[in-house]
Amino acid sequence: MKSPGQRPRKLLLWDIDGTILHTGKAGETALGRAMEKIHGFNHGLSGLEIAGRTDRWIVEQLLAQADRPNGPDEIARFLDVYAELLAEELPRRNGGLHPGVMGILEEGHRRSDIVQALLTGNIEKGARLKLTRYGVNHFFEFGAFADDSAIRNELGPHAQRRAMERHGEEFPPERIFIIGDTPHDVACARAIGAKAIAVATGSFSEKALRECGADAVFTDLGHPERFFQLLD
Repeated sequence: MKSPGQRPRKLLLWDIDGTILHTGKAGETALGRAMEKIHGFNHGLSGLEIAGRTDRWIVEQLLAQADRPNGPDEIARFLDVYAELLAEELPRRNGGLHPGVMGILEEGHRRSDIVQALLTGNIEKGARLKLTRYGVNHFFEFGAFADDSAIRNELGPHAQRRAMERHGEEFPPERIFIIGDTPHDVACARAIGAKAIAVATGSFSEKALRECGADAVFTDLGHPERFFQLLD
């Protein structure tokens, strides 16, 4: 809860893949292996646009493409197997944090006027596996995940509700910043009236991120002072 005299707090909602870190395609590999383990074949993710999508959406599409049942039970089973295989794949891959991310997370953690949380297309178990692997899970007490919805634009209200439950205060849209690397992250911010900070460390260029309407676009987060100037 905000202390008397404290500046109004800002809620930073972080995407993971392409924004905070990259896993060396551990997630994509684990999804393909899950298909092979459950259904006996693995055609990879060719033909699927996965950047900025939720794990649940991707699995729905994978199963539909393969003409396999894709109801809630089938998706839940698939995601359980995926999480097991992701835990195997992460140590095998040459992943890492993107430039400047650790410094921003540490500074945000120190500042009393900032709350940091997740808004990610990962299921929570997968998100925690990735963040733990690269030493940043402890920065994120809560978030919104693919467990909440297959549709990314529906995740914002879940994050807002959890922020209220955890911190006992409302975070109006003008004090919410969604940080991501795809046009889907920008659209997710727009869906709740939040600010969209885009970073070109994923599969989309700065030009593409500007054209989709991001409030600010960074090449990367290697200059944390610019990031915090924007917030302040």
